[in-house]
Amino acid sequence: MERSLLGARVATYVYFVLCGTLMGAWVVHIPAVEERVGVSHATLGGLLVLLGLGAFAGMQVAGPLTDRLGTRVVVPATAVLCGASLVLPGLARDPWTLAGALLVFGACNGGLDVSMNAHAVHVEKAYGRPVMSGFHATFSVGGVLAALVAAGATSAGASPVVTMAAIGAASIVIALVSVRALMPAAPATEETGSEEKTPSPTVGGRGSGGRVWLLAVLALMVMLCEGAANDWSALHLRDVLGASTSTAAFAYGTFAAAMTIGRLLADRVVTRFGSMAVLRHGAIMAAVGITLVALGPWMWAAFAGWALFGLGLSGTVPQLFSAAGHADPKAAGANVSRVAGLGYVGMLAGPAVIGWLTHVVALNHTFVLLTLLCVTTAVGAGVLRTNSDAVPRSETAGVGR
Repeated sequence: MERSLLGARVATYVYFVLCGTLMGAWVVHIPAVEERVGVSHATLGGLLVLLGLGAFAGMQVAGPLTDRLGTRVVVPATAVLCGASLVLPGLARDPWTLAGALLVFGACNGGLDVSMNAHAVHVEKAYGRPVMSGFHATFSVGGVLAALVAAGATSAGASPVVTMAAIGAASIVIALVSVRALMPAAPATEETGSEEKTPSPTVGGRGSGGRVWLLAVLALMVMLCEGAANDWSALHLRDVLGASTSTAAFAYGTFAAAMTIGRLLADRVVTRFGSMAVLRHGAIMAAVGITLVALGPWMWAAFAGWALFGLGLSGTVPQLFSAAGHADPKAAGANVSRVAGLGYVGMLAGPAVIGWLTHVVALNHTFVLLTLLCVTTAVGAGVLRTNSDAVPRSETAGVGR
């Protein structure tokens, strides 16, 4: 049992790395694709919205399918489709074909995202202790891997199409090889001994559906914050504090590194203090960090603020996904798709919202909105109260490390 469960956990890591690698392979080739298609930055921005819409649609389809067919079917299927569709944006020759390619790739990536998170919930339930944050950390590892591979391929003279096709093909092979280690279905509660420890999925008289939508709203807020940091952190240092372009790039690097480190550590913290504490105190830490960025006039304050912001946000999304999956094990895929889908809307909206606000106030002052969202998240963290002990602590778990 322990050996097969460890295999399922390793396989889940593999699919998270694959998802991050495939998305990263697209991101690092955006400039080359933009030049090939011959579109402006403004047009490309509009086309990227289609990537998000495709991902949202894919999430909503893959969630119920995962509950009906099982993660062992949907996870590898969406991984293969995502790997096959990666090359499509590289083959696009005009805005219309690029639009179609991004819709398809986004839908496949969104489907993989939801199904692998649903499988992660099953693995976490079988382990009887928090392991979700570690999976999300490996997604970031995949992005770094994609950047390294793309840089090496470019220096070797490989075209973007060849590189994307090679990464996609390798991903397909790895996805198919990893299928056998996946769990065939959600673990039965009696096997993990957690049935009596899992609270009723109701909050304040709401059914599990209402609770899941509360989780989705919180996901929207924290992922909006993450999206804003992704696109505006470097610009903040350059335009507000007068840093050079090379120095400004370290702002996002600081944020991303803090996010990755935080996710690697978050599972241990959740085991010790519970998911509600991680969400609440993480959101408070993020609020302090982004306030320091918004109001601090010094370079060191900005770097410290972005680090705190990333560290605080790092454990929030995994807890929300985990809570959604555990709210109703029979509908884990559908529930995760709702939370992930609305969260993805926030991720896409974050940069745009900050951009709109810059027409009214200075860039650094727009970050006060992020402070308010983090504070609101901290206040709403009580939605995890009934779920904080849904995954038993490690000292009472039936499965060891």
